Amino acid sequence: MKQILTIILSAFMLSATAQEQKKLLSPKASTENKDIKITYGQPSKRGRVIFGGLVPYDSVWRTGANEATEITFKRDGSFGGKKIKAGTYTLFTIPSGKEWEVILNKQLGQWGAYEYEKYRRKNVLRTTVPVYELPDELEKFTITVKKDTVTFEWDRTGIAVPYKLIK
Repeated sequence: MKQILTIILSAFMLSATAQEQKKLLSPKASTENKDIKITYGQPSKRGRVIFGGLVPYDSVWRTGANEATEITFKRDGSFGGKKIKAGTYTLFTIPSGKEWEVILNKQLGQWGAYEYEKYRRKNVLRTTVPVYELPDELEKFTITVKKDTVTFEWDRTGIAVPYKLIK
C-alpha cells in the first residue's frame, strides 16, 4: 500500500511540476501608467517564425498567450483615434505584414481567441495601425504603455496605437 501511495504521490508531483513549467513558458505580464493597465500572457520566440508563422497573418490573435489580453482605461478618451469609454475590454489584433487591426471587445474572461466569433457583436472599437520594423530581434512579446501610445513588439515587428484620455 505504501508503494502505491508513493507512486500516486510521485505522479501527482511530476504532473504539477510539468504544469508549472508550462506556465512559465508564457508567464502573465502587465504594464500600466496612470491612464491604462494591460494584462497579457508573455510568450517567447524560442527560435520560431512568429508573424506569418506561429501568429498567422489575417487571423484574429489574442495578442499574447493563454487568456486573451485585457486593457483597462481609467477615463474616457480615444484609442487609435476612436472614442472609448472608461472600463475594461478584451484586446484582440489581426496582424498582417503592413498593418494590424486592433479590436476592443466587451466580453471579458475569454481564453485565447477561440470564441471571438461568438462574441464579435460585442466589439466596441476597431482601428488600424501601421507596422514598423524593430532594429533588433525581441525575444519576448512585450506591450508597453507610454505617455500617448501603447506599443506591441515582438521578434522584429512592432505597432504603436495612439491614445488620449480626457482629464
